[in-house]
Amino acid sequence: MDLPVMPPVKPMLAKSVAKIPPDMHYEAKWDGFRAIVFRDGAEVELGSRTGKPLTRYFPELVEALKDRLPARCVLDGEIVIAREGRLDFDALTERIHPAESRVRMLAGTTPASFVAFDLLALADESLLDVPLTDRRALLARALTGVTAPVHLAPATTDLAVAQRWFEQYEGAGLDGVIAKPPTLRYLQDERAMFKIKHERTADVVVAGYRFHKSGPVVGSLLLGLHDDQGNLQHVGVSAAFSMKRRAELVEELEPLRLDDVSGHPWAAWSDEAAHETARLPGAPSRWSGKKDLSWVPLRPERVAEVAYDHMENGVRFRHTARFRRWRPDRTPESCTYAQLEEPVTYDLAEILGATPPAD
Repeated sequence: MDLPVMPPVKPMLAKSVAKIPPDMHYEAKWDGFRAIVFRDGAEVELGSRTGKPLTRYFPELVEALKDRLPARCVLDGEIVIAREGRLDFDALTERIHPAESRVRMLAGTTPASFVAFDLLALADESLLDVPLTDRRALLARALTGVTAPVHLAPATTDLAVAQRWFEQYEGAGLDGVIAKPPTLRYLQDERAMFKIKHERTADVVVAGYRFHKSGPVVGSLLLGLHDDQGNLQHVGVSAAFSMKRRAELVEELEPLRLDDVSGHPWAAWSDEAAHETARLPGAPSRWSGKKDLSWVPLRPERVAEVAYDHMENGVRFRHTARFRRWRPDRTPESCTYAQLEEPVTYDLAEILGATPPAD
């Protein structure tokens, strides 16, 4: 492979802001695996955000990219999997598997797509120092008439359209909106763009915590919600605390600490089979490896308000929830899935099927 921009490339990043800023280039924020695609003739490599190759996990996408991309190019985009009209991040994570036979099987049953939103090189020219508006025009030209599973990301410079996307697209599993300055050069590993994500709040039961890697202070709070049968299901964690606050939490939660997990709603957490019928902390997976998944059980009596962006498959927080405050006015029994707001369904095909110009 011999391209003007060679792997590894660290993708340009975005910083969070509360509102969509004006006078920008706007795109949807895709909920998938960020990937840099390098194509030099018959050679295709998919680089991850960390620089590690993703190529072996998406063989069907490699073949599609060979058929649909210019002969020599470098693109920035997102690998996604769609199911029933919306993005499915769980199906995407299943693809990162050590067994080639399973990867091949999943490539057939849950094929991936690539959504391109930036062009870093074309033929013998590096575009890293070219303004975004010009890069986008070159990308649109290079992907004229492209067909699934490769897509050109919809883009606009109309703030009203971006706001409508922010409100509608969540129903298709998208994270929010990305805003980019029109004159922006491609700055590797710099937070030069802006992301506006959905945020909601929920009241949850704090039923345990894990220690921080640095010592006997709280690393993360384990959060639960009651299902329709009244069972407390583990839905995620809250972990962003200062070291001072982590130490305070150990003392604050001490009166609720249980000597052992017996009698706790998640008492069966160490039984691998139990995870098949309930959501419990410490679920074994290829992601956890040898990580210590033990935790400190608490009497499930404290309620906290947390902020979250959206739910994964309607059963757990997609990302780490952000602690807002304690809710002494709420009972643990009132913390149910029923309080969660569901976004209005929006067909992903409508997003990918029509790409308005970035005028």
